[in-house]
Amino acid sequence: MSTSPIGSAKDLTIARRNLLERNASGKLDAPGLRRALGDLYEFWLAAKATELGITERSGFAIVAVGGLGRQEVVPYSDLDLILLHDDMNSDRVAEVADGLWYPLWDANIGLDHSVRTVPQALAVAREDVSAALGMTEARHIVGDEDLSSLLIGGTRQQWRTEIRRRLPEVIAHAQGRWQRAGDIAHRTEPDLKNGRGGLRDVQLLSALALGQLTDGMGSLRADSPGAAPQLAYARLLDIRTELHRIAGRAREQVRAQDADEIGAALRVGDRFDLSRVISDASRTITYSLEVGIRTASNAVPRRSLAALRRTPIRRPLDEGVVEHHGEIVLARNAIPSRDPGLVLRVASASARTGLPIGASTLGRLADFAPELRAPWSAEARADLLGLLSTGHRILGPIEALDRTGLWGRLLPEWGAVRDLPPRDAIHTWTVDRHLVETVAYAATMTTRVSRPDLLLLGALIHDLGKGREADHSVVGAELAVAIGQRMGLWPQDTETLAAIVRHHLLLPQIATRRDLADPATAAEVAYKLGHDRQLLELLAVLAEADSRATGPGVWGDWKASLIGELVRRTGALIEGDTPIEPEELSADHRSLAEAGGFAVTLTAAPDGPHTFVVTMVAPDSRGLLSRMAGVLALSGLRVLAATVAGHAGSAVNTFRVVPRFGEPPQDAVLRQQLISAVQGKTDVAGRLAERAAAEEPNRVGVDKTEGLPALFGVAPPRVTWSETHSDVVVMELRAADAVGLLSKVTAIIERHGGEVVWAKATTLGGTVVDSFGLRLSGDGNGDRAGIATEVVAATALPSIPSADEQESADRH
Repeated sequence: MSTSPIGSAKDLTIARRNLLERNASGKLDAPGLRRALGDLYEFWLAAKATELGITERSGFAIVAVGGLGRQEVVPYSDLDLILLHDDMNSDRVAEVADGLWYPLWDANIGLDHSVRTVPQALAVAREDVSAALGMTEARHIVGDEDLSSLLIGGTRQQWRTEIRRRLPEVIAHAQGRWQRAGDIAHRTEPDLKNGRGGLRDVQLLSALALGQLTDGMGSLRADSPGAAPQLAYARLLDIRTELHRIAGRAREQVRAQDADEIGAALRVGDRFDLSRVISDASRTITYSLEVGIRTASNAVPRRSLAALRRTPIRRPLDEGVVEHHGEIVLARNAIPSRDPGLVLRVASASARTGLPIGASTLGRLADFAPELRAPWSAEARADLLGLLSTGHRILGPIEALDRTGLWGRLLPEWGAVRDLPPRDAIHTWTVDRHLVETVAYAATMTTRVSRPDLLLLGALIHDLGKGREADHSVVGAELAVAIGQRMGLWPQDTETLAAIVRHHLLLPQIATRRDLADPATAAEVAYKLGHDRQLLELLAVLAEADSRATGPGVWGDWKASLIGELVRRTGALIEGDTPIEPEELSADHRSLAEAGGFAVTLTAAPDGPHTFVVTMVAPDSRGLLSRMAGVLALSGLRVLAATVAGHAGSAVNTFRVVPRFGEPPQDAVLRQQLISAVQGKTDVAGRLAERAAAEEPNRVGVDKTEGLPALFGVAPPRVTWSETHSDVVVMELRAADAVGLLSKVTAIIERHGGEVVWAKATTLGGTVVDSFGLRLSGDGNGDRAGIATEVVAATALPSIPSADEQESADRH
């Protein structure tokens, strides 16, 4: 047997080593090194093929898949080769195969090989998803090109024909890979090849495009070319190339000991800068992948007869926001350029329903939605809080907004922490993801505090000061002032928000480092917090949410007991809360009450274009409040706040409301509906129950909250009681918001013989904080227990797992 022009395969390894040494001295960049390696391998294969008689019309061909097939050979990646033959004599096939494979094995060159006829290769692709995905990228190297064309063309045609049937299998195959390799964007040692958001995912997108299920690479904007994921792919490929060269062997995980050298070789900085580059690229790919899979799934026709008969509908979710084909899209009459709050309503609807935002919707918003002017309207703040209140469903919408530049418009300070790696190994996530995780955990605890809105905002921005030279708590507090002013918070709320950020580490640090039995410890905390009980309450809950979002094991019984004891001792030094008192009626409201009969007025509120104030006056009677609230709910009006009072034998109740979508009904219509409800002609409670049942999805094996066009909460309800100086007791309810909640709760109070003397109801994000001044029969103790039990049972909505359940799921 003659010798090939470049000698044995060992000469190939020497040539490869020389190339890598040249690259180390900076003569070849990563793309240039890959091209040179590819040329080297192809040259050797062509020479060896000539030696073995693999020529045109020989009945043999060498086909490359994998990196060589894509012309993306990295230094120590395996050669993935198929030796095709046209049903040749078995002895001749064995001779050619041995002559090709053995030299590569002897030279310790990684090899993934097979010997097949075209029908055999097509059969393997039909049965094995991994093989099918690889062969869609096959490329002829040398030999009988007609034979290679039969395989390449046949594989792609077979893929296009069968992909609709095999799509669930393809997705399941990818999900299994993600489960094994994890999420690249937030791993300390990410698997660039197999992890979620890695190189294989871009190859999967290309395969979906080949199957004509997507338009291409699945870019961040539906109407833009696929530059973003392509650039992200090239960046990860360059990092993988340098990883192989530096490690001196095949390796897919970027380890800390190699990261600084990789960053220097690619001129991106140190290991922290490299981590940020990887995270950004991976998140770009992940988002593109989600859009691509969703587009592909929508392109596959439903198989059931019911699905074939079902006509896609556009279900209204909020003003200008609808569901269509399982995605959040804009209503036909929505004009993004004239509606700055539309971005937040879209994101909030996505989080509430669990449905993704359509790519075209994100593109339109990115192109045309104007920035919110400072100060924000109350409506915009409410929509942001509605988004933040949805637990771990917040992750998808915020990621979608962030990948398209919309989140940065809402919170410009976010850019400093985007993809910022943690400096402490105890942290699981990048800083921006940690902030979102903290909000998700805080949303499960909103009923523990009297100001859930400030808790959620504090959780969102508590680490925004990181990535700078100064103390991040001090810097963050300064940013909090600017953010609070921009969002239109009251000055005292802005001050509290800044204090939350400034002191978010105070309780954990003192509780774990100081003697709690020493009275000076609690006195110091009380002094630093300005003897503010509300701030102490907020910091205690944020400390838990922050710890749970840091990583497994950071929050436990020991830490919880220490912080709880510190909070108890500090709270004992701080003055008690100011008792809640009813508000005085205005002169206009007293006049309406003195006129007697029924009256309803509806006026626009200064909070925003979609907020209204409804005042309802009617002769006072048992059950009136629940009927009034029920009428508003049945009219599609969500109650944001309510004030209940009485005068001259009439109830005078004022509600601040937002239509779920469209315009509110006229006040005359509301008056007729109120009269009908009071006279018993309309069964308000029955109709509310029917509406709730109709809105509940009836789908087997699907999360029952997914696609539900209503607010839902993640925090458990809490009922507390306090005494006053009169015969009126105060019941405070903190619970998840829901359609008809006020009507349901007041009906329970009335069934137990309670009289609502006055009430204040406030919705803060997805949590209601409602106070009722009640007059109970007898000593009221039995009524209190019965009311509390029934109210808690009626307001405990099934939703996203609790913080403990979510952490347990994360661990497994």
